[in-house]
Amino acid sequence: MIREITLGQYYPADSVIHKLDPRVKLAATLVFIISLFVFRSPEAYAAATVFLGTVIYISKVPVKFMMRGLKSIILLLMITVAFNLFLTPGTAVFRIWKIQVTKEGIVIAVSMAVRLIYLIVGASVMTLTTTPNDLTDGLEKALTPMKKIRVPVHEISMMMSIALRFIPILLDETDKIMKAQMARGADFETGGLIKKAKSMIPLLVPLFISAFRRANDLAMAMEARGYHGGEGRTKMKPLVYKRRDYTAYLCLLAYLVIMFLVNRLHFVTGILGI
Repeated sequence: MIREITLGQYYPADSVIHKLDPRVKLAATLVFIISLFVFRSPEAYAAATVFLGTVIYISKVPVKFMMRGLKSIILLLMITVAFNLFLTPGTAVFRIWKIQVTKEGIVIAVSMAVRLIYLIVGASVMTLTTTPNDLTDGLEKALTPMKKIRVPVHEISMMMSIALRFIPILLDETDKIMKAQMARGADFETGGLIKKAKSMIPLLVPLFISAFRRANDLAMAMEARGYHGGEGRTKMKPLVYKRRDYTAYLCLLAYLVIMFLVNRLHFVTGILGI
């Protein structure tokens, strides 16, 4: 299960998506996530599916590898769907004892499930096709105007980069600790949900110790190399927009226009009762 988490990992490939400016991918991810919550019609979800599927195909990242990351949120997904399915009032479809499933509950449950899945996959596309360094540079460049109001843009970007870089490292560390404890007789597989949760507690102490040790080593290394923040620092590879980046922005604008039109069409047909 630990190795199934793909968020924060980078998958090297020779694709147009990998070559795009990180600012384009940050903007596209943000716009895509917002569109999932703003446009809620079935036609809008269909357009979002086509857009996301096209991006995944162009990125040349294997679909199986990308979907593998969804295994880590199955429990959260099931809880979300169950709450919306059984606790939403409305027109009853069927009833089991005191529990009823409503038409409105089914619609909301499916909608929430689609949003959650697309949100994870959309964010994974960005991290899988962008190195942590590029992501840091892109975020810092995009937030540059906020320096005028004294927002520590460089430090925020650096913290985000370190966090993303530490995700796969801590996952590997957790996997090693689990295997070491399983070799000594620990059981993480059998039993119910509560038992599995309790069995994970012995992992926390060595994992926290390892995380703090790595953080301390990183801080000492940065201090030894004279790191003092973003003032006066230069980039070895400055970010410059190219023709493919402007094309990507146009495609993103077209996606927004299509989402608005199909959502408006659904609204109009609903009023007219077509």
